Amino acid sequence: MDFNQLDQQLRDSLADLKLSNDERDELRQLGDNLTSDQLRFMRNRAFALVRELVRQPEQAEAALKWLEQVIKTLDRSPTIAPQGIASAHFSPGESCRRKIRELLQQARHSVDICVYTISDDQLSEAILACHQRGIAIRVLSDNDKLYDDGSDIQWLRERGVPLRVDNSPFHMHHKFAIFDRRLLLNGSFNWTRSATTSNEENLLVTDQPQLVASFRSEFDTLWARHAP
Repeated sequence: MDFNQLDQQLRDSLADLKLSNDERDELRQLGDNLTSDQLRFMRNRAFALVRELVRQPEQAEAALKWLEQVIKTLDRSPTIAPQGIASAHFSPGESCRRKIRELLQQARHSVDICVYTISDDQLSEAILACHQRGIAIRVLSDNDKLYDDGSDIQWLRERGVPLRVDNSPFHMHHKFAIFDRRLLLNGSFNWTRSATTSNEENLLVTDQPQLVASFRSEFDTLWARHAP
């Protein structure tokens, strides 16, 4: 639908200074299928049409009521929902490791990391630097990987990073992290050198509140479960 059609639809609706139930349903369905630019046009055009009418006192109240109903109806459209943070990263290559380091450097309050192992020195050093500048860091990892060749888990623990392992015959096989309790990083990516240089891996970063809350809850549960 082009902008001329959208404009005519608004004019037709405004003709009797009322937004009927049928018109409201039509407008809601239309809003669900419009682009952000088209929705923006409709909102701006609705205001422009009403500005023409409010100069006539006898029509002002009805015109403003129509405008309120139009805006409320359009605001229910998922198309204009605020866009949050979302990005995807893949390896081999630097995309995943670069994103982790970036999030660690940008953290301001807290970082919770739950991963199978950490053996990439670049990531381990970024975790330590975060800890040293006063960010509240917690690391959960798998006990079977604690003393693997190249593992940095013990190295981090010796430098004061709060760290717990699962002490279980089963694996702590998660690979997620939460930054400042509002950003979630999750995916198949192991925090190892080979995950960057060789493996086919992925990471997803999002600030979707329900997902962040679920992973925060899971981390807190695991952290308490594996207390020394």
